[in-house]
Amino acid sequence: MERRMPVVTHWGSFIAVVDSGRLLRIEPRRDDPAPSSIGPGMVTAAEDGARVLRPAVRKGWLDGLPRVHDTARGTDAFVEVSWDDAITLVSDELRRVRSQHGDSAVFGGSYGWASAGAFHNAQAQLHRFLALGGGYTDSRNTYSTAALEVVLPHVIGGHPWSYQSRMPMWDEIAENCRFVVAFGGLALKNSQVNPGGLARHQTRDLQRRCREAGVRFVNVSPLRSDTAGFLDAEWLPVVPNTDTAAMLGIAHTMLVNGWHDEDFLHRCCVGFDRFASYLVGESDGVPKDAAWASGITGISRDAIIDLARRLTAQRSLVMVNYAVQRADHGEQPIWMSVVLAAMSGSMGRAGCGWGAGYATMDATGVARGRAPVAGFPTVPNPVPDFIPVARIADTLAHPGRTIDYDGRRLTLPELRLIYWCGGNPFHHHQDLHRLTRAWQIPDTVVVHEAWWNTTAKFADIVLPVATGLERDDFAAGFSDPHLIAMPKVREPAGESRTDHHVFTALASRLGYEREFTESRSEAAWVRHLYERTKAELGDAAELPAFDDFWRISAAELPPSTGPFPGSFEALRSDPRRFPLPTPSGRIEIFSSRIGSFGYDDCAGHPMWFEPAEWLGGDLADRFPLHLISNQPATRLHSQYDNGGHSRDAKVHGREPVTMNPADAAARGIENGMIVRVHNDRGSCLAGALLSDDVMPGVVQLATGAWWDPVSPGQSGTLDRHGNPNVLTADRPCSRLSQGPSALSALVDVEPYDRPLPDVLAFAPPPFEH
Repeated sequence: MERRMPVVTHWGSFIAVVDSGRLLRIEPRRDDPAPSSIGPGMVTAAEDGARVLRPAVRKGWLDGLPRVHDTARGTDAFVEVSWDDAITLVSDELRRVRSQHGDSAVFGGSYGWASAGAFHNAQAQLHRFLALGGGYTDSRNTYSTAALEVVLPHVIGGHPWSYQSRMPMWDEIAENCRFVVAFGGLALKNSQVNPGGLARHQTRDLQRRCREAGVRFVNVSPLRSDTAGFLDAEWLPVVPNTDTAAMLGIAHTMLVNGWHDEDFLHRCCVGFDRFASYLVGESDGVPKDAAWASGITGISRDAIIDLARRLTAQRSLVMVNYAVQRADHGEQPIWMSVVLAAMSGSMGRAGCGWGAGYATMDATGVARGRAPVAGFPTVPNPVPDFIPVARIADTLAHPGRTIDYDGRRLTLPELRLIYWCGGNPFHHHQDLHRLTRAWQIPDTVVVHEAWWNTTAKFADIVLPVATGLERDDFAAGFSDPHLIAMPKVREPAGESRTDHHVFTALASRLGYEREFTESRSEAAWVRHLYERTKAELGDAAELPAFDDFWRISAAELPPSTGPFPGSFEALRSDPRRFPLPTPSGRIEIFSSRIGSFGYDDCAGHPMWFEPAEWLGGDLADRFPLHLISNQPATRLHSQYDNGGHSRDAKVHGREPVTMNPADAAARGIENGMIVRVHNDRGSCLAGALLSDDVMPGVVQLATGAWWDPVSPGQSGTLDRHGNPNVLTADRPCSRLSQGPSALSALVDVEPYDRPLPDVLAFAPPPFEH
């Protein structure tokens, strides 16, 4: 008999149809106006051949081969072992590494989204376990927004993510704004997702409401498809990595014509005079005028002047998306977008001014927040060491080296044991061949995984874990006001166990099970976290008792009404009474603190720095196409690349690469042809799709295809499947943030006329007994 059960993922809420414990299909909720197609595709991945069914240990590691610079990771066979043996191996290795090398030699790798759920949060589970065991080296910031996270607290103050509650919401834009310039666009595909889940997707309809209200949009991006067709957006193709130059040209035009908001800049900002000196060329002899900007960006001089006029002549909003800061000097377009909004006259006016990351997650621009929800409790980490998130390969390869980071000098620790639970470093890191070389260095790599993806294949000990469909939990998404029950839909595949079950067993062996579990079962934890949420909210939320919540599957939280510190509207009204949490209390167009760091790649005010790789540089003679490795439409990062929706979008089993027809014709490439995308760092196969939505000189290859090297472990080998991070550079944005610069990469593309190798990305590794 069929049963219908709620399912919550980062890409929305669904209904699972189950019969006798077998998952038949996953359906969208009827009240979701724009459900993601990723959900139904999860069914094919639930029991596919890539599932990790039993604990497995790399044969060379198990046989005791030299564990330093052992180059067999990624090529070796695995040996399946019992859970008891696996727990013994991991616990003994943790003891050995801590006793011989110290607690900082353990790296707690848990970057990324993992799966939804307030209790079964992979990062919280891992970090609590490692902290109670003595501590671990952590990472800081995210691959998505590292440059933004570091620079914005200097410019507008507050927590790195506080801007999300301080910028205009979509309904306010529709009511009050008339003109929006979106640097990096507003790709609706990205709004499929929301951290922790969501009940209903709202971004599409809210964007449509803005257009119906008469708001005009300009898409400044190499991709026309970065805005929805119904927005009727004006497309200004821009040379990748030159958004800052475009903004400087607009700002110069505002300044020399007297269109800028002198009152706001004087009362609510600091340092405009120093920035203006740079803008007009007094400090370096180069006026950053519209003609100068046009020569760099490819946007016409007249279009730049027109943008300056329209931004200052009407109520306007400057948007900047996350992609523009994942590049060389990625701090600059974020900082400059704030300055441009401050100059426009609309900063701090209802529905206008400045905002970042619109459409990147569904809740961004939809709601300013929600009531707090209890999560699995954290424990202070006794180890103070951390690394910037994108510097893992540097840390492995160069322990003891010092680097700059946000005004500090960090010494990279020696990592001897990597414990990864949640996330996929062989998806999100750049220059995968460089990472492969560094990944051979530590003694041991332990991975929790549900599927034999690349990270699992490059591990020493792989522990099979349950998916979000295979455990009880409840969801509380970012800024989403709904709590949704997540009952187990099916039993875990094979011998899979939950992350919590694994850590409990390890904590028992290591002598701190009681501290880790607080004597609660998993079911008791789920109930406890819900009941704690209910108790802490009290009369502010009429939440049902837990048993009733579990039966009816959902409850609603009250909206977060603030106050939201750092309001730009309050700043405009009275900067002395409502200062920002910056050193000056105002927007820092010039930051004395950043200036004091003395960085040659990030000065005290926003500037144009030429990227290491861009279409205006010398390297473009050899590699004349700029690679845009943006987020995929068919999965979340690399999650469910083995699902039906992602597989259906492949071209002959490869990830599609989209290029302009003119670039394709010059290379003899036709639609649907398998091509080789390459540069000096690596190469991959992909299926060519031709579209005028991509500007000439640019190719678009989404991230997230499971890396499938022909000769795993050999640097430079061909990737059969289409992972762009064999091509991207492992180079920091700047000394300020040390963030990734994935979108600063040049390539070329050619037809692949050799016999096609089979795609083995979703096949398990070889096993021995």
